[in-house]
Amino acid sequence: MKVMRRYAEAPIRAAFLGLLAVADVFLAAGVLMTALFAFALGMIFLFPSAVRAVRRRTGLARRLNGRWLGEEIAPSYLPPPPPVRPQPDGWYRHERQLYRTPRWPDWHNRWQWMFGDPATWRDTVWLLLNPLAGGLLLLLPLAVAVFGLSLPWTWHPLGGVPVGLALVAAAAAGLPWLLRLYGWWNELFLGPTAKSLLASRIHELNQERVETVDSQAAELRRIERDLHDGAQARLVAIGMTLGAAETLVQSDPAAARALLAKAREASSTALTELRGLVRGIHPPVLAERGLGDAVRALALDSPLKAEVTVELPVRPEPPVESAAYFAVSELLANAARHGGADRVWIDVGSRGGAVRITVTDDGSGGADPARGSGLRGIERRLAAFDGVLALSSPPGGPTTAVIELPHARGVREQRNTEKMPWWKWLIVGTGWGLAWLPLFPQGLVTLVMKLVAPEERSWLLPLYLPDPWSWMMIVFDIALGTAMYAAAVLLPIQHSRRRWMAEAAPHRLCSDR
Repeated sequence: MKVMRRYAEAPIRAAFLGLLAVADVFLAAGVLMTALFAFALGMIFLFPSAVRAVRRRTGLARRLNGRWLGEEIAPSYLPPPPPVRPQPDGWYRHERQLYRTPRWPDWHNRWQWMFGDPATWRDTVWLLLNPLAGGLLLLLPLAVAVFGLSLPWTWHPLGGVPVGLALVAAAAAGLPWLLRLYGWWNELFLGPTAKSLLASRIHELNQERVETVDSQAAELRRIERDLHDGAQARLVAIGMTLGAAETLVQSDPAAARALLAKAREASSTALTELRGLVRGIHPPVLAERGLGDAVRALALDSPLKAEVTVELPVRPEPPVESAAYFAVSELLANAARHGGADRVWIDVGSRGGAVRITVTDDGSGGADPARGSGLRGIERRLAAFDGVLALSSPPGGPTTAVIELPHARGVREQRNTEKMPWWKWLIVGTGWGLAWLPLFPQGLVTLVMKLVAPEERSWLLPLYLPDPWSWMMIVFDIALGTAMYAAAVLLPIQHSRRRWMAEAAPHRLCSDR
């Protein structure tokens, strides 16, 4: 059923993508005119607008490629420059120039970012060549099918039927493969490179580093405040109480004993607070017994009725355990304090190389990370390990939070070193073995014979067709042979490029998401 649907949808998708590719001629002409005005006449303020127009078009091509052609293409652009910050005197600097407002420094930075990004020029090359690629790969087979349907009326009623049906069947059978080839063409020009992946990863790591440093600074301030307001104050009070008892030990022993008892109670309270503070830094149960038992201990201390399920065949690394523990602790506190929940279900497990924790409560819902510092703190804590927090909390509940910490068990990332599948080898072998037949004898040789000696027909099939369709058949044969050679060349290049990108792209800290 899927195969039939794919073949039924192929002509519609090919017609839409082909017409869209032909329409790119007008956008390409506009971009070339804009480039002429920008660089020849000095009107550089037109360049960013042209780049944005091209990127909108390539963004549409990436979305359609993933939706219709089965090849997801991620954006390949370098990270945008950060906003300009003012100097201590309030002015904004760009190179040696000073400005009162950030408008022009930001504009210069964005212009340099667009101009220096290799993806900008790859997008432009794709835009210039896409009408030719779309026309040859998508519209030409449709034209051949239309030509085949018209043969019984334009050529010969009896001889045109089998030839026409053969052409229609060939076009219908080849369209899904030509659509896939068009998707590979798009990926070749619009897909991310190792350099862009590396730059994006560095940008993400810089953001995560800033958030992690801010989170650590806030944690240190909290510890300092807790020590100052709690244990430190009690220890000072104990010292003063012991001093008073020392002065009364000779004159009023009963009062001294009462003060000593009070100091003992205060020391016990201070010890309890210090233990609570230590649990807030790194709980002993987490260090001694692992994440599963630590989450069970959290559930026992929680005022909610909790059900905990733990399936962790391998213990995660200590930093990952700590991040997961405090994330669960914050979620339980939010469910009890803000959600009004009575019950909570906690599932701790693993999937692949990742720790996956699901916390579900029956509270009132409505949780939103944008409105709460607690959830944002969880996201910052998890981001240091490439972790994510997925939250579903509709008004009225229930609230489900899924924590996923990839690479949590120290598994090295698997490289994409798989071999090229057999059907790709079949296309490559067919291309190198048979592409010469439509390209040279039925294509280029027939074209020369048509121009030089049209009366000599020999065994060249297109010369036996009526004149308008003869030219279309010649063009189709040349396009088919070229496409077969292109597929034979591009398929190994694309596969090798993916393997090279997997080897050149930066490794994550731990295993596969």
